[in-house]
Amino acid sequence: MSGDSVRVAQPLFPVEGQGSIPMSPLQFEIKIINVPLAINLNKLWHSRLPIIKSSNIFRNTHNISFGAIYKNCYFAVGIWTSPVARLLNGLNYLELRRLAISNDAPKNTASRMIKIMTILIKKQMPEIVKLISYQDTEVHAGIIYKASGWSINGYTKNIGIGWNNRRRNKMQTTSDKIRWEKQIRPETETKTTAIKPPKKSPQKGLFDL
Repeated sequence: MSGDSVRVAQPLFPVEGQGSIPMSPLQFEIKIINVPLAINLNKLWHSRLPIIKSSNIFRNTHNISFGAIYKNCYFAVGIWTSPVARLLNGLNYLELRRLAISNDAPKNTASRMIKIMTILIKKQMPEIVKLISYQDTEVHAGIIYKASGWSINGYTKNIGIGWNNRRRNKMQTTSDKIRWEKQIRPETETKTTAIKPPKKSPQKGLFDL
């Protein structure tokens, strides 16, 4: 499948006097797209992590993908699934697995994608309470997350088994990772409140055990 056939949703007919490239990310229609299309768009644009298989997406409890469209042509893609880290399983978190932007997309497309995807996830997936994403420290400074109100909540040093932490997969990058998070709903009480032991009396009384 060629790059042009992937990017164009329908035959592209620019209006006279207007170009086919948007001047601002505000011109994008950002909407949910199917997984095969999202995988192909990611393959076109992601410089570090072009490989992601449908099996890695569908086997997750939650998954959703988005495309940024202008005049029936795609300029960006975002792929979300349940977190890869097992420690985060069952917490109703959603991880941004891929965010890929075309070279001809306007400035601030990534920030616009993050903002609108967050709004749509909150609307479409009421069970999700937190969004997470991992920054590749070799090529990104985390600016889009800072601009979108995300916060740092972890640093993972690579130990030589690749980004996806699976020895059988082809290593796509060996950089360290920073985990960013965005709370979109309050955590449930059972997940955030630990059971505390009763306080002991500072002085032992007559009936203390």
